[in-house]
Amino acid sequence: MSDTLPEVDCCGDARAMGRQQGEALQGNIRRAIAEIGKLEAFRLMKPRWMPMLLFRQLAERKAHRFMQDAFRSGSRGEFEQRFMGICEGADLPEPKLALCCLLEAVMSDLTGSTQSQPSGLQAGCSAIAVTGPASKDGEARVMHNFDHVPVVQQFFVVRRSNPVGKLKSVEFTLSPLLGTVDGVNEAGLGVTCNYAYVTDRLSAAPTITMLIAHVLAEARTVSEAIELIAGQPRAGGGLLMLADAAGDVTSLEVSNRRVQPRVADEGLVFHTNRLQCGSMASVEIVADAQYDHRAPTLLRGRRVHESADLRAEAIQNAVASRLPLSLDDMHQIMSGHAHGESCNSVCMHGDYWSTTACTQLLPKERKFRVAFDNTCQAKLQEFSV
Repeated sequence: MSDTLPEVDCCGDARAMGRQQGEALQGNIRRAIAEIGKLEAFRLMKPRWMPMLLFRQLAERKAHRFMQDAFRSGSRGEFEQRFMGICEGADLPEPKLALCCLLEAVMSDLTGSTQSQPSGLQAGCSAIAVTGPASKDGEARVMHNFDHVPVVQQFFVVRRSNPVGKLKSVEFTLSPLLGTVDGVNEAGLGVTCNYAYVTDRLSAAPTITMLIAHVLAEARTVSEAIELIAGQPRAGGGLLMLADAAGDVTSLEVSNRRVQPRVADEGLVFHTNRLQCGSMASVEIVADAQYDHRAPTLLRGRRVHESADLRAEAIQNAVASRLPLSLDDMHQIMSGHAHGESCNSVCMHGDYWSTTACTQLLPKERKFRVAFDNTCQAKLQEFSV
């Protein structure tokens, strides 16, 4: 990736912020929408008898209806206004952007397939957080690897959000999204997002990345963030790493219907893509689930949780003798290749997924570091809120 990361500044009300994003990133957003049709995971969802053009149009219409219903369920119209602003700025029909925004979180609903069989659109990711006795300087520190199919890397962007009357933030996101993957706000709250394989009933609601953007604009502490997320309808599953300026760090497990925090153990908490809380076990895809013929060729026959389990084991082994950790220590751990250059290492160099970005969150300093690269090769750039 280029040494200079793509950035966009968005300020004002939700409609204006969306319009600024759409105008600044119009070409990139259009390329992202075109890329959807090339994804093997998307093409495999098409019934054999249906022409691709018809399937694409059907998926866009269903995504648009889902998005409209989702907007009615959350955040006082702000999600809808931001979405409409992006469409206006990029000069795009709403159904096309809706499919791009909803592709990973709700594709099972759009196609009528079962959530117990992952499509391969879902990504990996690993995150680690330390505070107090587990942190070399005593402060809350977070590092996150964002694993995905490499083609999405060209759509990554650093967004500065300055919503009127709310909290400013620096965020990592993708050009078409109104939501956020990772970020830190001016109050010193930081959030990162991993995918989770959940099976509880999906309803039209804001996606996890939309909720993260909402949290960064509204919440000042980990406890406020948890309260906001738990009280908001949502679509999709995730493992969120939350940290604040006061030193609180928590792993938050989220499904369509449930939310469960997992606090740090002696200042350390980490997660990959497996739910750890007992109350969440019944809504996770079963332990021995495998990718079947509906998944991309390179994934077929693999156990869905194999990579997450091996990455968690590698992180556990790496931190065991190194506590307390500095950010440099965390960078080394997250650069690990315990299982070679594969999808099973913490720093992925796989045949299907790879680590496409990594971030560091420094809540007390209100700083955010990011690189759009494999962690082992990353030179993180620092942004202050």
